[in-house]
Amino acid sequence: MIAPETLARWQQILPYASAFLLAPLIWFCTVQGGWYVLLIPLVTWNCYTALDQVLGLNLENADPDTPDSQLFWYRILVLAWPPIQFGTLFWAIWYATRAEHLGTAELIGLFFGIGVVTGTMGINYSHELMHQKSRIERAFGDWLLAMVLYSHFRSEHLLVHHRYVGTPRDPVTARYNENFHHFFARVLRQCLVSAFRAEKEKLAKKDRGWTDLANPFYRYALLQALMLGLAFALGGLTGVGLFLLQAFIAIWHLELVNYVEHYGLTRKHLGDGKYEHVQPRHSWNAAHKASNWLLINLQRHSDHHYKPNRRFPLLQNYTQDEAPQLPHGYAVMTTAALIPRLWRRMMNPRVRRWRNMYYPEITDWGPYNRWDLP
Repeated sequence: MIAPETLARWQQILPYASAFLLAPLIWFCTVQGGWYVLLIPLVTWNCYTALDQVLGLNLENADPDTPDSQLFWYRILVLAWPPIQFGTLFWAIWYATRAEHLGTAELIGLFFGIGVVTGTMGINYSHELMHQKSRIERAFGDWLLAMVLYSHFRSEHLLVHHRYVGTPRDPVTARYNENFHHFFARVLRQCLVSAFRAEKEKLAKKDRGWTDLANPFYRYALLQALMLGLAFALGGLTGVGLFLLQAFIAIWHLELVNYVEHYGLTRKHLGDGKYEHVQPRHSWNAAHKASNWLLINLQRHSDHHYKPNRRFPLLQNYTQDEAPQLPHGYAVMTTAALIPRLWRRMMNPRVRRWRNMYYPEITDWGPYNRWDLP
């Protein structure tokens, strides 16, 4: 176990900070143009995957009782990314819409790559920030989500996903045998409605209507409008188009990860619409060292759902006896998810083994597969 005093050293954040090199990579590729623009998704997806093969798994856990006072550098790391992403994204829009050396194909390739980064790092860092109690951290999380026009993710994630994961009410729990392309279309339809309904129900408990100014959807709309307005001011309609492209890719990237995190895993129905409590076994765990540097331990997802407010350096790794394990890090798994036949061949046997291991008493999985349960 990593002791608090060891964890507190600034040198400990350097592996996680390596992902910040993606920002100067974007600057370089934007200025160079040509085939260089393809380096952004290639490095993001493949570099850390290659490092996973070399470095293997990280099975070591930090002391979960480490106080916040010992996590100063980790908090600074996460708070540093929003202004860097903001400056990089809007500088790229300003520069690219004026650069004569960037053709249409290069612009599409460039902002596809930027969307990979704003999805991989931006939404992931916003996820870390939205779970904290500090208003500043939550505000920075909202800032990041507005840059990809997915502000309602905060409401959906905190009020719906964590409460109803592994049950039919959670849109982003991928169903057994559901392919990603169907999942993505379904989630885009359901999550906005689900998030709004959750905020409406929350206000109703305080005897307030959904039109009350306390509804965060007003803030979401304002922040997103400001982002679109800035994109237009810097790059005109082309700038807005490029902004929308990176936002879509970021959202697509997020939902690929959501698909992988809980595919086929369900909580046991106890009767009368009640379900067992969330346990580490209801999320897929991945202990791959390098990709967890990139994703600030998001792959230790089993512990995140078990202890949602735990900061990323304190997330615990679980063994096969405690939580189901992914065979590879998220970069490989999300790529496999794009090929439904390959995904089912890889993951369906693992889901069946999970069912036999944790729920041998359930002999009919039909209602779970069809999501017929209440």
